[in-house]
Amino acid sequence: MKKKNQLLKAFMVAAAVSISGAAMSQVEIGIRAGANFSNATIEDANGDKTDTKLNPGWHAGVTFDIPVADEFYVQPGALFSTKGFKTDDDYYGVANVSSKTTPYYVEVPINFLYKPELGTGKLLLGAGPYVAYGLGGKWKIDGSAGSYTGSTEGDLEFKNDRTDGSNDKAIYGKPFDAGANLLFGYEFANKLSFQLNGQLGLLNIAPKNDGEKPDEKIKNSGFGISVGYKF
Repeated sequence: MKKKNQLLKAFMVAAAVSISGAAMSQVEIGIRAGANFSNATIEDANGDKTDTKLNPGWHAGVTFDIPVADEFYVQPGALFSTKGFKTDDDYYGVANVSSKTTPYYVEVPINFLYKPELGTGKLLLGAGPYVAYGLGGKWKIDGSAGSYTGSTEGDLEFKNDRTDGSNDKAIYGKPFDAGANLLFGYEFANKLSFQLNGQLGLLNIAPKNDGEKPDEKIKNSGFGISVGYKF
């Protein structure tokens, strides 16, 4: 009996390895790149929101379509992505100050895809979570008053507490972020694809203030368009 149980376990392990190996052999590796149009919701302790505008950027990386059922896939990926926001403030028609804040993230989405055949290609419908980690970034401020114009710029960093910030860098937020993705697109028979992406950050990334919970709220959001290719 003991020998039979051992043989059964060995058979089950071998079957699992064979099934996983067969699934992995069907994995489609792809590359994806495109344009981002990012924004951020910024709210102070009184509930007042900063008037922010879309900040154009870009993303690029790799994806892996793993089949789990007929026409259904899990698609993890690894992307470099720029995010952030713009502001434009007019002071009584006398002066104008605009800013651009562009943080850099490495992002890991895990989308659940439905890819039914449509025409000669496949429709792409997907949703899922993402996690991201801030790497740095850039900020720039442009101002004008009368005949004077000028600008200044610098680097961004990510810190969990504002008291840990550098003297020569501005803090964008906490380094860790997470949220939800939506995508809609089409994959042609030649494996080239186009898709629209939507993203909503669910975490408040505002840093602590000397160990105290922040009163403000900062959440990333955005949408974009991508071009991809499967190998």
